Amino acid sequence: MRTEIVRIGNSRGIRIPKPIIEQCGFGESVELRVEKDRLIVSPQRAPRDGWEEAFRAAGSSADDELLLEGVGPNEFDHKEWEW
Repeated sequence: MRTEIVRIGNSRGIRIPKPIIEQCGFGESVELRVEKDRLIVSPQRAPRDGWEEAFRAAGSSADDELLLEGVGPNEFDHKEWEW
């Protein structure tokens, strides 16, 4: 589909037909990003949307090792840090 770019103040915009808005599931806001030479318009996501599934997919943390375990205080801790 071809559409015109229209002037909106100092900016430019496009009109998205209602059937496309409904098909894409757009609400009152959308997310914009540029990938290579393309403008990607996608439905706005809630903050941290998909994190729960990502954590589940990562598996159990029972076997994770603590990377800083056994690391003692350094010079900053002794000279600079104050409570």
